[in-house]
Amino acid sequence: MSMTYTASSKRYSYKNFKRCGNSGLDLPQITLGLWHNFGGKNIKAESKKMIFRAFDRGVTHFDLANNYGPPPGSAEANFGKILSKELKKYRDEIIISSKAGYDMWPGPYGEWGSKKYITASLDQSLKRMNLDYVDIFYSHRFDPKTPLEEMADALHRAVHQGKALYIGISSYSSKQTIKMYKLLKERGITCLIHQPSYSMINRWIEKDLLKTLNKLGMGCIAFSPLAQGMLSEKYINKIPKISRANEDSSLNPKLITKSYKVKIVNLKKIADKRNQTISQMALSWVLRHKEVTSALIGARTLEQLDECLDSLNNLNFTKQELKTIDKYAKEEHINLWSASSKN
Repeated sequence: MSMTYTASSKRYSYKNFKRCGNSGLDLPQITLGLWHNFGGKNIKAESKKMIFRAFDRGVTHFDLANNYGPPPGSAEANFGKILSKELKKYRDEIIISSKAGYDMWPGPYGEWGSKKYITASLDQSLKRMNLDYVDIFYSHRFDPKTPLEEMADALHRAVHQGKALYIGISSYSSKQTIKMYKLLKERGITCLIHQPSYSMINRWIEKDLLKTLNKLGMGCIAFSPLAQGMLSEKYINKIPKISRANEDSSLNPKLITKSYKVKIVNLKKIADKRNQTISQMALSWVLRHKEVTSALIGARTLEQLDECLDSLNNLNFTKQELKTIDKYAKEEHINLWSASSKN
């Protein structure tokens, strides 16, 4: 069933845009990711409403990947249907990202970083979304067994053929980011953006990656800024029935420890004083760096989406607030993607 949709005339009244590194591209400070809740044979009515609500509130950037679903590919196919109907006339107002790197189809050409896989994957993504090009195409993870030159060739080919406007990388270490940046530069392409996992309880990018991105003039979009829902109040008492930890989909329930709960209770006190929820404060906190262009969120309901977008109402922190947050914003060893950025 197709919904009739007309975008809100106030969609650009939200002051939520930030320039992406040294490029000419502005991105919304909150981006909607379609990792969970947008797959399946048919998209859920609530998920469809979230896409429209996000766009109405100035979110012009939708982040996908070949394997988003479940099943893999279905998030892109569902988004493609919306793009060819309700959002068709707004295509030029929308930034669409896709990625290739994780397991997508059987056999040796179905994952990692070979030119064969990256090229085939992008073609499949474009077909699923019924698009001529994506705005940003990412290498989803660093591949230690494929020469970076080959990956750079594949990414260059995507731009050269008009199938991607910009190139990004995800979960690369600082060292590999510099290498990839140089290899793309040699091929006449600027690496636009890096997508690392980053949150109050997963702070690996502060060591050297942010400095590197600043130096190279690359943008940064932080994914999992709410640590898969761990930076919310939902796990303070018990694990709710409808939650990632209960479904054990991407959040191991063993991570909901006593030490974690103590941190959350204390962070909640700081958030309360800021008139924010923990989730809102966690998003504002990620965006406090000048290098961080956007925070990439997932949402299950319109209510969650609105809560996240309202974090933009208070992006400023006092030195004292940041100092107190630092006492509790400690590593919880939840970086599922660390293998990719170890090299």
